[in-house]
Amino acid sequence: MAQLRQHYEEFVKRDTEILAVGPDGATAFKLFWATNKMPFIGLADSNHEVADLYEQQVKLLKFGRMPALLIVDKKGRIRFSHYAENMRDYPELQELYEVLDILHPASSKPKQHAA
Repeated sequence: MAQLRQHYEEFVKRDTEILAVGPDGATAFKLFWATNKMPFIGLADSNHEVADLYEQQVKLLKFGRMPALLIVDKKGRIRFSHYAENMRDYPELQELYEVLDILHPASSKPKQHAA
């Protein structure tokens, strides 16, 4: 999540909002969000309703829920998914930018100002 926080503006430039879903209760989640100054939305999912909806995997021998990263368009369609094999398995940021640039080609180009 640190990478997403550090590069959040690159996602905003691409007309994208990040929503991070976590397994903790609301109080613990809110404290984590405040302590780490997360600029995007966090959703406590202690009952795993959202995680189950998007079929996030559970591997008890690997510390529980595996990270999952999905790009969902504004119509609710999953346009990219990455289900991790371990806690360090994340796609490269450039791969995410490429997917977003395909979905929103105009938002990835610098804005032209009239002279």
